Amino acid sequence: MQAATMDPADEPPSMLWGQDPIFSAFARLFVRDILQMTESTQVPGIYFYNLHPIYKVDVLGTVVYKREREDFFCYGVDDGTGVINCLCWKNDLLKEKGDPTKWRKHSDGAQGGFNPVAELEKLRQAQQSRCRLEIGELIRVRGPVKTSRQQREIMAGTYYKVNDPMMAVQIAWMMEVPQLYRQCYDRAFRLQSVATSDSDISSLSKAKNIIRDFFKQKSVTRFRPYDVQDLLQPLISSQPQTASADQEPVAGPSACQQLRQLLKEALQTLQDEGTVYRKVISQDEVYHVTAHDKDLLIAVKDIIREDSKREKYAEKGCHILHILSAVRQRYSINISKAALELVLKSLECNSDIVSTSENHYIAF
Repeated sequence: MQAATMDPADEPPSMLWGQDPIFSAFARLFVRDILQMTESTQVPGIYFYNLHPIYKVDVLGTVVYKREREDFFCYGVDDGTGVINCLCWKNDLLKEKGDPTKWRKHSDGAQGGFNPVAELEKLRQAQQSRCRLEIGELIRVRGPVKTSRQQREIMAGTYYKVNDPMMAVQIAWMMEVPQLYRQCYDRAFRLQSVATSDSDISSLSKAKNIIRDFFKQKSVTRFRPYDVQDLLQPLISSQPQTASADQEPVAGPSACQQLRQLLKEALQTLQDEGTVYRKVISQDEVYHVTAHDKDLLIAVKDIIREDSKREKYAEKGCHILHILSAVRQRYSINISKAALELVLKSLECNSDIVSTSENHYIAF
């Protein structure tokens, strides 16, 4: 895989990277995203995911291939989204060759007492069992990301076999990582001073209102970010300059970066509110306006009408979580609860459905 580098104009200044808490943490990213991260042009070995500077990661996955050398193991780790090579160095205990006769002699001489040499051998064997993995076993790897021969790999600082017969560790991991994406990784960190926080909030609110007005005036059903980006340009141009004339200029994002960041945050907020959604997640960023998406309204109405005939839902109606699950299966897995609530409200206003309780709906 060819290593991608970020456009210098889009890259945050390196002096501000430390403001991002993710920079000093082991980022729990999917392997797919580790392989696709862009590399810094300022500091090789630093990568960016959604403008977050990252150089060390934490991965849990299955060993799909292995190679052993005198000083290290090479494990191919698959987390379900991709495979990455992990270079795992052996420590001195792991490289030592055990001599059973020597350990038995020392153990016999101890006459049942504490034998530090024998205990050291037990430690070596335990460590060997945790670090010498076979294909199909579960491994956890933590360390910095490197690019070697145009291939991404992890230089493991810590690695060990995970005993997970009941899949409790994997289930907990699969529940935690998407939450970290929603709360941290997918929200680009804004490298700006605290003094501008009030104006940022005001600009974000104005940006949402501008985009909403665009939906109403043009009766937009779907759009791409570049369709609305120019509408937000006045918000960036009108922001006041906080530095006085006798002060040295402070390094910060360019106007183009600020515009893209404002647009991204506005679209993310509108998604969180359910106003817009992405039917298909792909490189071609297409957003659908929930209230204007007739196909989505028809799909939800048909689901409620069909399931209301079933004996299980005939009396009380369909619960909102049941409707949400059905919509995700039949229409789009990316429909949020907030978006569904807007659709249900619209259908109820049109007398297509009626709510029998706070969270139950039935068709006429």
